[in-house]
Amino acid sequence: MGRTSDARQKILDAAHTLIEERGYAALGVAEICKAAGVPKGSFYYFFESKEALALTVVDEHWAVQQRDWAQVLSGDAPPLQRLRRLFEETEAGQRAGQQGCGTVAGCLFGNLSLELSNRTEAVRGRLQEIFDAQAGMVEAVVDEARVRGDVTVTDARESARAVLAQLEGQVMFAKLYNSTGRLTPLWDNCRALLGATGA
Repeated sequence: MGRTSDARQKILDAAHTLIEERGYAALGVAEICKAAGVPKGSFYYFFESKEALALTVVDEHWAVQQRDWAQVLSGDAPPLQRLRRLFEETEAGQRAGQQGCGTVAGCLFGNLSLELSNRTEAVRGRLQEIFDAQAGMVEAVVDEARVRGDVTVTDARESARAVLAQLEGQVMFAKLYNSTGRLTPLWDNCRALLGATGA
């Protein structure tokens, strides 16, 4: 039983790395299995299709990211400090990835949205759910800042979507230019979007 679950995780790990490095469409099942060091037959034992594998990769990535975001966005610090920390953690993660492989990977969800949103309804639907969940997490912090008078925006939901779009866009530029320096303006841009009143 241990070997079986080990093979599944090896496939997932290999697929996650390859999708981040090269995208989804260019990958074949044989290449994923070769990178995972498992027989091709093992793939179809665990996954019905490459799309099913991609959905599992997305779900696993989101489980980790959701936990990390929850840790960063909760706590006793003022809401804008917690939001700023989210941007700092994002930049640090992209920088670490670049140091590891030489390129900025970008956001797995953003990359797949650009590549697959008009190709597979299942992946598109799941990514929509994730971005909605992210927006909800940011909205709670923005609303807290609004109640405190730290920001001038009145619609926390739409403001959260704007902040999330800013984050995704800057990460995309960091990937395009292979420069984490593109993430430096994130906080100032966010403050402007929210009409932050403090320093």
